[in-house]
Amino acid sequence: MEFVDEKLYKRIKNAVGRAIADFGLIEEGDRVAVAVSGGKDSYTLLHILEELRRRAPVKYELVALTVDSGYPGFRSDIIAAHLKEHGFTHHVEATTHYDIIKEKRRPGSSYCSICARLKRGVLYTLAQRMGCNKLALGHHLDDFVETLLLNQFYVGSLKAMAPRMLADNGETVVIRPLVYVEEREIIPFARGNRFPVVCCCCPVCGKADLQRRRMKELLKELEKENPAVKRSLLRALANVQPRHLLDRELQRSCAIP
Repeated sequence: MEFVDEKLYKRIKNAVGRAIADFGLIEEGDRVAVAVSGGKDSYTLLHILEELRRRAPVKYELVALTVDSGYPGFRSDIIAAHLKEHGFTHHVEATTHYDIIKEKRRPGSSYCSICARLKRGVLYTLAQRMGCNKLALGHHLDDFVETLLLNQFYVGSLKAMAPRMLADNGETVVIRPLVYVEEREIIPFARGNRFPVVCCCCPVCGKADLQRRRMKELLKELEKENPAVKRSLLRALANVQPRHLLDRELQRSCAIP
């Protein structure tokens, strides 16, 4: 595929390539399932991984997976048509998640959290069924730092996301190659290349939940003072000083004999 704005394309591609190298995200012989929701992030991830695959010194395969949660009006056919046009192996899995969410969701609670858990379980199963040992998700740099702040402010836990981790099923390795890519880079890239973005059609489609929206607003305010605040927070996740934290297990492991 020929991308518009060569400079932006190279910046994103280089950032993804650096993440793959830093965290060993893709290795020789991998068959990688890429979760494609129809959003700007997952389209960007898939296309960038494909461009890297064509030039990579290691051989790997890509399989695009889409979970249809059953929200009325979701256009999985638009996603399928785009991926077929560009030669991707693609599978759409229809589910009844919407019915489950309507039944199980507590009034006032987030749609996104329960929907994400349901989708993740299906993706793990699909990845195994399709013979994929890894599952690539489209979380970008903003998602990492917002999750860090959410956990600190609302959960009382010092954690974010991992660029590479073993899934709960003990078999699939989850990777997040967009860890070094900011959302403000993805937005013009997806628009410029006319990726056919599809809304999931849930009742809150296109809206961040209240707590995450607050984190976005906080970061935007902090950026007025320090434009590099998000990258600084990301660096902090890779620069942990255990003996300066309050976790008792960490304190014991770092204790002076």
